[in-house]
Amino acid sequence: MPFELKGNMELNRMGATEYLMMRGISKNYDGTQALRKVDFSASSGEVHAIVGENGAGKSTLVKILTGAVQADAGQILLNGKPREINNPLIGQRLGIRMVHQHVSLVPHLTVTENIVIGDMPTRKLKWWISWPEAHRRTQEILEEVGFRRINVRSSVSRLSASQQQIVGIAKAIAVKPQILIMDEPSAVLSQEELKHLFALIRKLKEKSVLILYISHRLDEVFEIADRVTVLKDGILVGTVNPQETDKRSLIKMMVGRTLDEVFPDRAFGAGAEVLSLKGLSLEGSFENISFSVAQGEVVGLYGLIGSGRTEVARCIFGAEQPTSGEIRLSGQTIRPGSPRDALKAGIAMLTEDRIRDGLVLFLSIRDNVSLANFELMSRWGILRRSRQNSLIQSKAQELNIRPPNIDRLVRTLSGGNQQKVVLAKWLLARSKLLILDEPTRGVDVATKQEIYNLINGLAIGGMGILLISSEMPEILGMSDRVLVMREGQMAGEFLRQQATEQNLLACAAGITEKSRGE
Repeated sequence: MPFELKGNMELNRMGATEYLMMRGISKNYDGTQALRKVDFSASSGEVHAIVGENGAGKSTLVKILTGAVQADAGQILLNGKPREINNPLIGQRLGIRMVHQHVSLVPHLTVTENIVIGDMPTRKLKWWISWPEAHRRTQEILEEVGFRRINVRSSVSRLSASQQQIVGIAKAIAVKPQILIMDEPSAVLSQEELKHLFALIRKLKEKSVLILYISHRLDEVFEIADRVTVLKDGILVGTVNPQETDKRSLIKMMVGRTLDEVFPDRAFGAGAEVLSLKGLSLEGSFENISFSVAQGEVVGLYGLIGSGRTEVARCIFGAEQPTSGEIRLSGQTIRPGSPRDALKAGIAMLTEDRIRDGLVLFLSIRDNVSLANFELMSRWGILRRSRQNSLIQSKAQELNIRPPNIDRLVRTLSGGNQQKVVLAKWLLARSKLLILDEPTRGVDVATKQEIYNLINGLAIGGMGILLISSEMPEILGMSDRVLVMREGQMAGEFLRQQATEQNLLACAAGITEKSRGE
């Protein structure tokens, strides 16, 4: 799609030349306009953040740049030259690399094989790989990224989610890209790991690498970005300097209104005990964990990555088998041997990784929501399609899943709408206890507000909620009580009025301990 340029290259507001220019970019997916004539430009040696609600078109825009998606109209220029990027291989040859929100690694291969695949060092006989040299080179790359402690000989499938993300970043920078795209890179990283990531980004800036940074975490955007471009409903709203705006104004650009209060008022009134753990242990992960959750209560479970909090939740849900201890649900001792057993007992769990554990991407919204709920939709073992459509359409409207077409494949939805599909599945199960592990990971601020209001409504309705989150504001804003884990043990418990960021961090780091009633 032609357009006028004044000279070969444009200047940004600071007088620097723009290395990347995307002009008039449009894309339509099955009648949904993902991008509408978007103009976007960025400079070498710049961190340019791209923000917007889920479904705003952020991922589509950068996928067009990589060649993974083809635009319906528009033009891409690199260093003033028009480029036809028809597939990812062309994008890679042009120095464009992307770190996806859900890392695309080969799980059964080692860290070394994933990072230097395609560029393996060889001995004199070219068909013979020099493994010592490959491991050494991989170790150097990890040290450059700032994460030298990862075992390069380990299979990727054995790594934690945060370590896999780090390997994905290392793989991307191993080829020394000109443009590095990071899509929610911090979603699974701890605060310490995030510091290393930002140090790496600053180092890449010094080497004139252009970094496109997509994130819903606005604190990160204000800390690391030189410019911020806002998309809404596939349209470019504007580009701003973080130093010349604030979070409130940026949110208004993103959602079209201000969000005065993200967290709902919690009027907690404890009912009967729903969940009780006594001395629960899982060898190698955690030991002697005891706590309870009451009807109508939101109990936050906080801890640094590796503290054992997710493993506790998996044992409650039957995905792991504890080595000792007791689980009681509504006063009855249970020992779920599988998630199916837990679901029958009245326990539902939204897992931290919706792609791996929560969704079947090639199925529709309707089929995904149905997976745990066929008994509700069947008579004498036969699925009643009208009943199924009615129930799921109702949940899709209640959760504002967009687009509202329940026949749409889940893989075509934005991250926030995928998360809503997982929520719809478990809400339809009508459980006594709902475990939420990172329920707002990778979703925008407006969707977060919707999810928080939903959690509040479920608690008011008498459901017990166990909320696991790495986001401190989320834990503080939603919890009636906060439990803190450290190195597989319960480190402290805080009532709502006691819970502060300083107290929780100190407890999680082992600096202080705090118990209820102190």
